[in-house]
Amino acid sequence: MNWIILIIAGFCETGFAFCLGKMKGLEGAAWWSWGAGFLIMLTLSMVLLAKAVQTIPIGTAYPVWTGIGAVGTVIVGIVFFHEPATFWRMFFITTLILSIVGLKMAH
Repeated sequence: MNWIILIIAGFCETGFAFCLGKMKGLEGAAWWSWGAGFLIMLTLSMVLLAKAVQTIPIGTAYPVWTGIGAVGTVIVGIVFFHEPATFWRMFFITTLILSIVGLKMAH
C-alpha cells in the first residue's frame, strides 16, 4: 500500500511543478489560483511521502519520489509547455525510469 502512496506522492510532485509552470507570466487572481494549486499539491506530496517512508526506507523512497516527479515534470514540460523532446533528454529520462524500477526491484 505504501508503494502506491509513494507513486501518488510522485505524481503530486509533478502536479506542483505543473502549477508552478502555469504561474509563469500571470498576475492577479490567475497567479493566486495556480499558486493555491501549487501549495495544495506540494503539501499533499510531502504528507504522502512522509506516510510512505514509515515502511519504505528513505534511501529508496526519496529517489523514487524525486524520480517520478522529474520524469513527470519533463513529460508535462513537453506536452503542455512545448519544451523540446530531444534524443538526449529522452535517453536520460529513460535511464532515470530504469533506475527507479531498479530501486523498486532492489527493495
